Amino acid sequence: MRVLIATEKPFAKKAVDGIKGIIESAGFETVLLEKYTDKADLLKAVADVEAIIIRSDKVTAEVIDAAKNLKIVVRAGAGYDNVDLAAATARGIVVMNTPGQNSNAVAELALGMMVFMARNQFQSGTGTELQGKTLGIHAYGNVGKLVGRKGKALGMNVVAFDPFITDAKVFEADGVKKVDSVEELYKVSDYLSLHIPATEQTKKSIGHALLTSMPKGATLVNTARKEVIDEAGLAQALTEREDLKYVTDIAADTQAELNEKFGLRVFGTPKKMGAETAEANINAGLAAANQIVGFLKHGDTKFQVNK
Repeated sequence: MRVLIATEKPFAKKAVDGIKGIIESAGFETVLLEKYTDKADLLKAVADVEAIIIRSDKVTAEVIDAAKNLKIVVRAGAGYDNVDLAAATARGIVVMNTPGQNSNAVAELALGMMVFMARNQFQSGTGTELQGKTLGIHAYGNVGKLVGRKGKALGMNVVAFDPFITDAKVFEADGVKKVDSVEELYKVSDYLSLHIPATEQTKKSIGHALLTSMPKGATLVNTARKEVIDEAGLAQALTEREDLKYVTDIAADTQAELNEKFGLRVFGTPKKMGAETAEANINAGLAAANQIVGFLKHGDTKFQVNK
């Protein structure tokens, strides 16, 4: 069987070598497609492979249709909205992610962004400290938990909301207070760390009403997805509330306009940086390879996301 590593933005060499080692030790063949710029190259590469490892690469219905032998796609990372799940499911193709492998990298970035904004993007002027501030966590999964724990270590008061976690003991085990609604979360958070996925229910769900309910001087930190932000509502909130700040790891469609209008109150990274550490790069790649081997050899579907 052939396993394709398709990465427009390649893994580190150490990760590629490790992935190849795992796959080839299992008796499979590795096919490598890196830094491709034409979708036709991907369509050609998938034609005769049984498995694909991707990063932020898009596995569309067209790609799936071209991959006649495909059995499994593994997204090396947590989010998987770059894969057409409906098309994959219709073909009986298993789709997996690698939850937790990038979590620490993203959590550290979120805290770094908070410091960056608290200190006026390291420009002149008096900044503020994180200690004693209330940190709100919107979605308490792998990343959210780590952000909360790191915030506690910095002396922050941490609260969290997750509609899928009803047991307060899950939060209390980390010294985190559970709040009962998203509205309450935003109302009390000096810093709000956003970790919700982009779904039909969450797209454009963070906008004017929630942002203007936040305390004076509050900062929204987005290391999730740009699609969950109502950009018109964000701009309106920033206009009405000159104390609000927004920092994102996924540049808004209107980022240039936001930068020009709001200056040091907003910041978007030039490219998505959440998983851009050597450790996360290697961890996610090796996890993806092990999951493919586990599925092809033993039928293991533990991390399947299109059940």
